[in-house]
Amino acid sequence: MLTTAGPILIISLFKYDFLRNALIAGTIAAILAGVVGYFLVIRRLAFAGHALGHIGFAGATGAGLIGLSPLTGQLLLTVMAAVGMGGLGHRMSKSDVAIGVVLAFALGLGVLFLHFYMNYAAQAMTILFGNLLGVSPHLIKVMLLCCVVSLIALGLIARPLLFSSLEPELAEAKGVSLSFISILFMIIAAVAVTIASQVVGILLVFTLLIGPAAAALNWTHRLASGLSLTIFLGVLLVWVGIILAFITDWPIPFWISTLTGLTYFLSIITK
Repeated sequence: MLTTAGPILIISLFKYDFLRNALIAGTIAAILAGVVGYFLVIRRLAFAGHALGHIGFAGATGAGLIGLSPLTGQLLLTVMAAVGMGGLGHRMSKSDVAIGVVLAFALGLGVLFLHFYMNYAAQAMTILFGNLLGVSPHLIKVMLLCCVVSLIALGLIARPLLFSSLEPELAEAKGVSLSFISILFMIIAAVAVTIASQVVGILLVFTLLIGPAAAALNWTHRLASGLSLTIFLGVLLVWVGIILAFITDWPIPFWISTLTGLTYFLSIITK
């Protein structure tokens, strides 16, 4: 275990392939989760984003029963759920009860799948809590591809998405299809949840998705500066979390979630 600090420690991290992969994967996840999370917060859909993570658990565990990879199963089910949620349009922010029921059902379904395929239990722990130090180069390529495609798609709908987020009635009157924009955005959110869960696990995916964005919105309300600050905070929290985990041998998700919580409370105090 290294006890050095500063630049020497950062350089030392890159000597190990698994740590280098962790930093790269964490950066990819933080960028996509931060951008998507920013819009989730201003659209008041934080709980929906949280629900997508739990729904993904059922998809990941169920994938083992039919011979698919956990990532594929998780992505498929979260996208399907995202289409259903997006179809609710602006009414989704008022459907917490329905979303909560679906969330609970998905968790129960995931437990059932584990019951039928107990050999999958070890991988289930990874799905729930993440295994950033076990990220493979192939997974990094998949994450990078999903991130690039999602950011491009988000960039194409950014203006109508922001308009419909802040003034839904006026946007609809101007001809913006709220349902179409909502479905597209929720599909992108499903991809972001799937990618972020590879870093912190499904149970803590809420951390990267909402924490940095919520803190950034407490410090600035401008779109460009808000998105930039969200990305910066997300990447910083992931990197510092990995470094602290390397020093202390404590779990990476613990450090990332703790640092995110402290950052958010600091933003409340200083806004």
